[in-house]
Amino acid sequence: MSSADPEPDPVWCEEPTPVTAEDLGEDTWRLLREQAIRALDCAYVPYSHYPVGAAGLVDDGRMVSGCNIENASYGVTLCAECSLVSELMMTGGGRLVAFDCVDGNGATLVPCGRCRQLLFEHGGNDLMVNMPSGRAPMSVVLPEAFGPAHLEAHAAETTAEKD
Repeated sequence: MSSADPEPDPVWCEEPTPVTAEDLGEDTWRLLREQAIRALDCAYVPYSHYPVGAAGLVDDGRMVSGCNIENASYGVTLCAECSLVSELMMTGGGRLVAFDCVDGNGATLVPCGRCRQLLFEHGGNDLMVNMPSGRAPMSVVLPEAFGPAHLEAHAAETTAEKD
């Protein structure tokens, strides 16, 4: 091979092996928990004084995290899951594979309904969620969830009716 035709760098040419729920071991869950606890330090909670940290594993192997960010106008407060999804999108997107959320004492928290919907959008039915009762797929945490497939089906039906 001549210097004009360098051999491709395999790091840049090979797609990473996707991470799936089957790849999740106790070490991965421990790392997620540690990341969620670290996120607590960034929480902005001058009103409730109730910090929340969250961490997620992305299908490309990255970990993303988030914390709650309060606002004097309570309705615009961001949950930890919201800031986690923002980091997910800001760092390349992907699908969430695993999720953990903790309070200021490091205890496992249940995502609220709004946040479950947000997590479903970016992880789907197979996203594994650490709950106080144990780990469960999103299909159990948010059964029969509304999502992008519903909107796609509606758009297809509407288009078919017009034709």
